[in-house]
Amino acid sequence: MPRSPGVPTPDALEARIAELRAAVRRAVAAGDRRAARDLRADLRLAERQWDEAVLGDAGTGHTGNTASPGGQDARESEARGLLPVREQVHQALTLLGAPAAPKLIGSVYAAFFPGEIAGSRLTSLRRDEERSFRTAPYARPYYLCAALTADLLAPARGLLTVSTWPLEQRIVGPLSPRTDFLTSAVRLAEHAGRGTPSPDVRRLLWRFASNIPGAVTGTVGTVEPADLAEAARAELQVHREPDRRLRASAAGRARTRLDDAERLFGSRLRALHESGGRRAAPGERGR
Repeated sequence: MPRSPGVPTPDALEARIAELRAAVRRAVAAGDRRAARDLRADLRLAERQWDEAVLGDAGTGHTGNTASPGGQDARESEARGLLPVREQVHQALTLLGAPAAPKLIGSVYAAFFPGEIAGSRLTSLRRDEERSFRTAPYARPYYLCAALTADLLAPARGLLTVSTWPLEQRIVGPLSPRTDFLTSAVRLAEHAGRGTPSPDVRRLLWRFASNIPGAVTGTVGTVEPADLAEAARAELQVHREPDRRLRASAAGRARTRLDDAERLFGSRLRALHESGGRRAAPGERGR
């Protein structure tokens, strides 16, 4: 049976389980009960994913005695047969391979994976991830974090990334929205082309193809994954190198100027200073 996109291999899951067990012990030793509960929820999920990958058990859809102790939200997700929302977002971003807005993340997950991502849960997700990281840095195997703007190294509005991606991949400059769009188009088309795309996948591919010259070669509303991938690669060659250079330069500055948390979630204070902003003087507010 082919592995779903974004699902780790058994070896990777075993390494992750070992890391999570160690992280749980550290959190308990530090007296951080909240972090320990969150980590135990992640550990149970990794163990169920390992069972499914090795034994073929449908661990993520089971609602019996393996319910996660990670809180009401995790239990409700499992009762619906869904992964926790951060796992859903991680799978969609892994498939896209580039920073993405919540709306696109939700569309990709709904097309390629079972279930849907609750839009209301995405509103506070990045803030929750940042709070978790600052409470217990690197306690989780990955974090969902902000894309960083190339000029100010500030959090890019409305774009999510994965902390394990290279810093250059998590930075966005003037050309990045187009190169990321094309990169995601190639990845989605290649994945869809490995099987028979569902109607939802075909609709999603059409949305990409209608914005890429040469991607639509047949009837309006239909697109061949191979044609979409080829057209996206052709345009990507035009933008990739100048975008790569700018991202690499910004990543070098980020490594020098930002601390670990700021490299993941950006520095709002630095964005304010570099944009010429200042605090309002008494009596200036409300003008």
